[in-house]
Amino acid sequence: MARNYLRTVTDLERYYYGAGNAMGYSYSGSELLKADSPMMSTTAGTYQAIYGRKVWSQLNQEFNAFSILPKKPWDRSGWRIITGRASFTTGGGVAENATLPDTTKPTFLHVAAKPKTVAHTFDMSEVAIFLADKDDGMGDIRQVLKEEMGKHHAEHVNRMLLQDMDTVAGNDFESLDRITSDAGSSMGGTYGAATDHDLYSITRDASSAFHSAEVSVSGTKGTNRTLSLDHLDAIFQQIWTRGGNPKVLMTGYDTLMRIQQLLQTQQRFMEEKRVTPTFNGVKGVPGIEAGFVVATYNGVPLIPSKDVTADGISRIYALDTDYTWFSTAIPTQYFESGIETGDPFGINRLGQEGLYRTMGEVWCSFFGGQGSIRDLS
Repeated sequence: MARNYLRTVTDLERYYYGAGNAMGYSYSGSELLKADSPMMSTTAGTYQAIYGRKVWSQLNQEFNAFSILPKKPWDRSGWRIITGRASFTTGGGVAENATLPDTTKPTFLHVAAKPKTVAHTFDMSEVAIFLADKDDGMGDIRQVLKEEMGKHHAEHVNRMLLQDMDTVAGNDFESLDRITSDAGSSMGGTYGAATDHDLYSITRDASSAFHSAEVSVSGTKGTNRTLSLDHLDAIFQQIWTRGGNPKVLMTGYDTLMRIQQLLQTQQRFMEEKRVTPTFNGVKGVPGIEAGFVVATYNGVPLIPSKDVTADGISRIYALDTDYTWFSTAIPTQYFESGIETGDPFGINRLGQEGLYRTMGEVWCSFFGGQGSIRDLS
């Protein structure tokens, strides 16, 4: 031991106990420091996140197409239409003391349609239901699934209504794309087979015009043209000429933005106010009225939907909802069966099953009042 090394009690403690004193204090210099072991949030077995019972949906589940269609009760499974005028060839002017002209009459046609049923189901096990309100479960899992599947059911109907006309409806509801189509020369047979246009009991071929909607196309499917206001003006003029009056324009969000860009160049900065179009309780995208209306066109609300069929950009459907509606045979209903309702034998397992069901069909009693603009970019 070096001379004069032990001068204080602290020196003695350091000599016998090593670096640091009996109280655990460390010293600087060449002395060894103590090793720390802190409790961290990442320490195994000490922390686990609690996710809570709220479930936040990350999906856009709007169903605007289904919402804007008027809903009427299904009171019959068919209707009569007039497909041709009474003959003009017999004239109408009568000479003095002449015999009366020959009689004439319009052409009538029966149209038949059957209701279709759309159903979506979901189920849960008894164990899942029991654990849902224990620990970090979602709480009432039945209510969570019931709410989300209700949205899913409506969204799925919305997709049916906006399905491309090339996809035959089958057991699904008919599509607005098919209703606003034309099997005649304007679509040139380039939009699928001739039977793709058939609706209800009507064979829609090029030989008749009564069942054709007003359609603006490029002439060849897949050849797109740049959207212009002339396309919108033309479809309005055609529908007005046929006797229709569009009540709503449905398109995708991309085409809606394109229309607003076209209208922006014509803006006149007068008294400015914001407007939000609504139709049948459905709100569109807010626009600005400044000498003209951006959120509407020709006074007709622009309602967007994410499910509209797109070529380059989404198609535009001009709908006269006086003649196009959803005929409701049985409104959307919810059913549930299983262990929680005292009937496990009904589903043949220890669990619970839910069902949403809607029965009806989209009806159109006047095709000439409908129109579409396709092949856009």
